[in-house]
Amino acid sequence: MARVIAIANQKGGVGKTTTAVNLAASMAATKRKVLLIDLDPQGNATMGSGVDKYDEVATIYDLLIEDMPIDKVICTETSGEYHLIAANGDVTAAEVKLMELFAREVRLRNALESVQDKYEFIFIDCPPSLNMLTVNAMAAADAVLVPMQCEYYALEGLTALMDTITQLGKLVNPNLQIEGILRTMYDPRNRLANDVSEQLKQHFGDKVYRTVIPRNVRLAEAPSFGAPAMYYDRASSGAKAYLALAGEMLRRKEKQAAVA
Repeated sequence: MARVIAIANQKGGVGKTTTAVNLAASMAATKRKVLLIDLDPQGNATMGSGVDKYDEVATIYDLLIEDMPIDKVICTETSGEYHLIAANGDVTAAEVKLMELFAREVRLRNALESVQDKYEFIFIDCPPSLNMLTVNAMAAADAVLVPMQCEYYALEGLTALMDTITQLGKLVNPNLQIEGILRTMYDPRNRLANDVSEQLKQHFGDKVYRTVIPRNVRLAEAPSFGAPAMYYDRASSGAKAYLALAGEMLRRKEKQAAVA
């Protein structure tokens, strides 16, 4: 069964989409079968996967609102060798229309049931807000991966995010866990970044990934070429960092399976 991981943070600009696209590509590069779901109306994960959101493509809107079969919505041709459920501006309307539907919180979870055994990982790129789309992601997920910058305000927001995840877990998904906390846009020369990093490790222990994602111009450039960083510049520090993160996650998964 696929492990479903929501990539979420209520604060914008922390590298959620960059993490979703590059982690999906890195896992696919290790020969794992991966599905990436773009839940953000901006459609950045879609464009970063080499799929034009302005084309007549089926999107997450068709899956959640129009009840289109999931195999008709999955795009198998991406620049990252993973499968994709795309998003575009239509997804904004999904937020409103979901409120009118029965079992609105679990529509994504129910839709994924038929493909759970076809993938090893399903990553969900969440919008930077707590709305019904995010609730659907949390209801469908086994765990939440939280990308964050090592800045003071990000640390403040992390506490609120953890409370939100706990509350959502109680309401829609009692088994929801924290997959891990990922330090992004990290500059080791910055004293504040190092201080916040140490505080994270003190408070969250081994939930903080050892892998850190550096500030890297190649990570910022890659989306404009419609490709994950490893296909834009495999030798870049950003591409190597996400490959390292994929390796760390796989080792954790193997360790947990051995304990179980």
